Amino acid sequence: MAPVNARQRLRSERGAELVEFALILPLLLFIILGLVDFGFLFQRFEVVTNAAREGARMAVLPGYVNADVTARVQNYFTTGGVATTTGNPSVSVTNVTIPTGGGGPILPGKRVQVTYASPYLFIGPIAGWFGGTFTSANLTAVAVMRDELAP
Repeated sequence: MAPVNARQRLRSERGAELVEFALILPLLLFIILGLVDFGFLFQRFEVVTNAAREGARMAVLPGYVNADVTARVQNYFTTGGVATTTGNPSVSVTNVTIPTGGGGPILPGKRVQVTYASPYLFIGPIAGWFGGTFTSANLTAVAVMRDELAP
């Protein structure tokens, strides 16, 4: 074997790919985990939206009160795999009037607003290193439906 001199060793590109990979790997992991975190947040948003619709649907049916609507929303969260606490999610049911336009009658209805404080899993603590305050996001969904029985 011929001895390798210092000049040939300095020109060699052996291991360059490994160094480049080591420099890029943290950025790739950050992006992938950010996508996963956004996926969990989007799943929670879908549950909040559907829970508001389910609550509004129950609110317009005769014979149900606000406690029934809140219980239905809580049940939907549990079935959707989203953790709940005593005040999270918050459910608000109000009476509204729905204009039909074109000179038609004004219909009574219910407005159900569901707000859920969703904690971030991964990006929040890492964003804190850079001055970000991403610890939770309030997800809010509103559903309005007309009453089933005309007054």
